[in-house]
Amino acid sequence: MADFLKIYEENPNPKAIDKVVTLLKKGGLIIYPTDTVYGLGCDITNIKALEKIARLKGVKLEKSNFSFICEDLSNLSDYVKQIDTSKFKILKRALPGAYTFILPGSKSLPNPFKKKKTVGIRVPDNAIALEIVKQLGNPIISTSIRDEDEILEYTTDPELILEKWDNVVDLVIDGGYGGNEASTIIDLSEASPVIVREGKGDITIL
Repeated sequence: MADFLKIYEENPNPKAIDKVVTLLKKGGLIIYPTDTVYGLGCDITNIKALEKIARLKGVKLEKSNFSFICEDLSNLSDYVKQIDTSKFKILKRALPGAYTFILPGSKSLPNPFKKKKTVGIRVPDNAIALEIVKQLGNPIISTSIRDEDEILEYTTDPELILEKWDNVVDLVIDGGYGGNEASTIIDLSEASPVIVREGKGDITIL
């Protein structure tokens, strides 16, 4: 049975955030709000939790395309090779925001991702998500929770999310109704930016 925790984005309760962080450090899986759709996440440093999410998504961990949810761009060099000034300016313009940027992975990536040439970086414009990552002290791995419904691709109601994921994850955060449009994905790993998926983020930032 998953816990169901109400957190308000305007002023995330420190005790509630602390509860989430403690759970993540113990290897728990959470569903949490972002500035786009609700995400499924775990602590990037917890191998067992990472393997659980990979199993849930039906992928091999080494080959997975999970996003790294970061608090800001200050620790980017921990996961990403040096990028040129023009690309860094794009990141500065866009983040925090509804974008996933594909960037060249560095040699200091966590073990399961060592062989990955690229990584997806997210800094969502959502105070709950950012506060969790800030208090945790490192990124969380994240993947969108898709719906089997042919009309609605993403469930937006936290109570319906809880119903569906109750026996799968450890905690569902109720941060209010989520969006049903995913992030815009932009590949900055090559010479010129490539729009991989147009989503909520405005592509005129390029």
